[in-house]
Amino acid sequence: MELNENARIDTSQIDDQRSSGGGGGGGIGGLPIGGGGLTGIIVTVLIALVGGYFGINGLSGGGGEPQAGDNTSLQQECSQADAIKQLDCRNALFVNSIQDYWADAYPQNFGDPYKPAKTVFFANRVQTKCGAADSGVGPFYCPADDLVYIDLTFYKLLADQLGAPGEFAQPYVLAHEYGHHIQDISGTEAAMRREQQRDPSQENKLSVKLELQADCYAGVWAKNATGTDVGGQKIFKSITEQDIQEGLDTASKIGDDTLQQRSGGSINPAEFTHGTSAQRQEWFSTGYKSGSPKSCDTFAAGAVS
Repeated sequence: MELNENARIDTSQIDDQRSSGGGGGGGIGGLPIGGGGLTGIIVTVLIALVGGYFGINGLSGGGGEPQAGDNTSLQQECSQADAIKQLDCRNALFVNSIQDYWADAYPQNFGDPYKPAKTVFFANRVQTKCGAADSGVGPFYCPADDLVYIDLTFYKLLADQLGAPGEFAQPYVLAHEYGHHIQDISGTEAAMRREQQRDPSQENKLSVKLELQADCYAGVWAKNATGTDVGGQKIFKSITEQDIQEGLDTASKIGDDTLQQRSGGSINPAEFTHGTSAQRQEWFSTGYKSGSPKSCDTFAAGAVS
């Protein structure tokens, strides 16, 4: 993966709340957020890691107004000549690429204009309209405020504790979360929630289909990423097969079955909410090979067993 060092980084697509101190505590699904030790982290990750998509009040403590960020330092940092060497600036550029792709692809495939969504950089804790969260939940998308949330220290956990150190893991994570944004604005998520309410016995299976579709959308972006630009400059000079393999490797590390094993428990398919490692790799590959969102209909009959 080679980024264009001349690409202007549009930090207006980021809401930098890292200096705000966050807000609120609480838990998710009745579990403590950011539980101590690897087991506690993995249990939380099993529910929310890389693909958390929380409905309104899905996080404990109810919804609240997000705090305003201050992008001053980020803007200054990302205007420097060596900005892409900085983790936060690289991630801002990844967001630029993902949204540049969907700005064209969404109208072509869904018939409506694309509605941009900011990514919130936070540290430790954050308040969202979906409720309070902390770093233990991993990256997530909140449909109530149309924002992607990430504590960038998550990438260290992904590398050191889950065994996915590849740099391409970072844009894969963000592209997956923006896949959830696409599901939100297209109505897919709302339709899925209605189906869950109609037939609660299918709740987890429907959740898996939603997550796998977001993986597929991430693969679609990856296929088209070298064509994205900001300020008239291409963002990526190249994406290699090694990069795609790093994306696949990340997907393999965060499947429900793999995370259940790592948490010390037995594999229980009835509790899957995100899909197995093999399924997550399969659907990322499907999106990448086709390069088209139309290939990502995980809700079609027989698409996901």
